[in-house]
Amino acid sequence: MSETPLPGAGDAGQPDFDEMTRDIAEVPAVEVIVTVAVNLMSAAAVKLGLTEEGDKYKDLDEARKLVSALAGLLDASATEISSFHAAPLRDGLKSLQLAFREASIVPDEPGQGPGEKYTGPIYG
Repeated sequence: MSETPLPGAGDAGQPDFDEMTRDIAEVPAVEVIVTVAVNLMSAAAVKLGLTEEGDKYKDLDEARKLVSALAGLLDASATEISSFHAAPLRDGLKSLQLAFREASIVPDEPGQGPGEKYTGPIYG
């Protein structure tokens, strides 16, 4: 009995990297940046306990890393993506930063919270 390979898989069930490379080559850089930013935002929201599961996956140390990475990405790509894409991402980042501040037992000093070295102090 022979197995049918998975879509995008080469011989022996291995990923077909040539096909994957062709697929990613067709995606505009702005779309890749926005997708990564949205994934970081989603992961940070989970680690902040902002999902239906609430505190089940809450981990502020992990959330700090994700929010900082998101802020760094948005800072680095600000001139590369249009304000059409950047504005909602910045709003989401600020919401996550405020949620982090609210969730912290001992809040960071203004300017010391996650990502604030890129965004400046967040007050809320």
